[in-house]
Amino acid sequence: MSDQNPVFIPGPTNIPDRLRNAMHIQTRDHRAPDFVETFAPVLEDCKRVFGTETGQVITFPASGTGGWEASICNTLSAGDTVLVARYGMFSHRWIDLCQRHNLEVQVIDCEWGSGAPADLFEQALKADTEKTIKAVLVTHNETATGVKSDIAAVRRAMDAASHPAMLFVDCVSSLASMPFHMDDWGVDIAVSGSQKGFMLATGMAILGVSQKALAAMETATLPRTFFDFRDMMAANASGGFPYTPPLQLIYGMRESLKMLLEEGLDNVYARHFRLAEGVRKAVEAWGMKLCAQSPELYSDTVSAIYVPEGFDSNELTEHAFNAYGVSFGIGLGEMNGKAFRIGHLGSLTDVMVLSGLASIEMAMADLNYPIELGSGVRAAQEYYRATAAANQ
Repeated sequence: MSDQNPVFIPGPTNIPDRLRNAMHIQTRDHRAPDFVETFAPVLEDCKRVFGTETGQVITFPASGTGGWEASICNTLSAGDTVLVARYGMFSHRWIDLCQRHNLEVQVIDCEWGSGAPADLFEQALKADTEKTIKAVLVTHNETATGVKSDIAAVRRAMDAASHPAMLFVDCVSSLASMPFHMDDWGVDIAVSGSQKGFMLATGMAILGVSQKALAAMETATLPRTFFDFRDMMAANASGGFPYTPPLQLIYGMRESLKMLLEEGLDNVYARHFRLAEGVRKAVEAWGMKLCAQSPELYSDTVSAIYVPEGFDSNELTEHAFNAYGVSFGIGLGEMNGKAFRIGHLGSLTDVMVLSGLASIEMAMADLNYPIELGSGVRAAQEYYRATAAANQ
């Protein structure tokens, strides 16, 4: 019966029945005229979620990693310099991806639990008097540490340095869950995926691409075939794909966007904040600490929580799964064995979150953690009760 339990990992997220039904379709002809009626609204409505009027939405059959590869290959050339801060597992992975594409990667190493260092970006860009840095790469929501970075501050730093570099943002675990303002923040490429805030199965990389980034294709020489922006945009212009599309995911994406817009994006963001705040109240009641170093860094989609000294977070997540059939996120990279993660994004309610808190509390009690059974659940209950009227 464990397959009836929700997951509390930061993605892939729980798939609501409405979206599972939308994806449960027979094979259809993706070159038939009616496919255009399905696909065109997906691209247009995605622009609202990205917060762009001038950008182009481009999708590929891939995960977020494929989206990042597409962003690099279409806009840069071997030997180009990019500026990246490393403050978690996913920013580290984008560094590795760039290095494998023979880019010069200028890395700013930061403490895990901190966010994107806008001030250090500004210093590095001001020092680049020859303007060799072609792009600044930032992870908006670092899933490994539960840290949300201030993208607007990064853009202000770039502007203060009067630097022409493009701004690329990984918003895989933030888009459709937390506010994202691509145009207002001056983001040139935003990379997301279908499996988190959009509540679908993994398999679609979703990119918002600015006109500046599209212009960079004219001089970019990194090879691309499957991930070629030009091929995809040319096919999309007539409502098609340059190769076989992930048809079921596209139908699911259309329904997902309907759900998000019916709820209202501001309401979606408020719901995620409220769910996250309940989890944070529980963590405080347990006497534990978040990996995120300060409240302005707290993510509304995932909380990474340090376990007490002498305990192994991997043992905790394994026990929760084996004993109670519930999945929580393991600690990644420097957090391995030190922290576990509670994903609270996508298709979740306060009642579902309370079930997750109760489950992890039982697992902690089983392993003799220094907590009072029910303390975290009670703290979250009190917060959800107090905010229930405002949530109606």
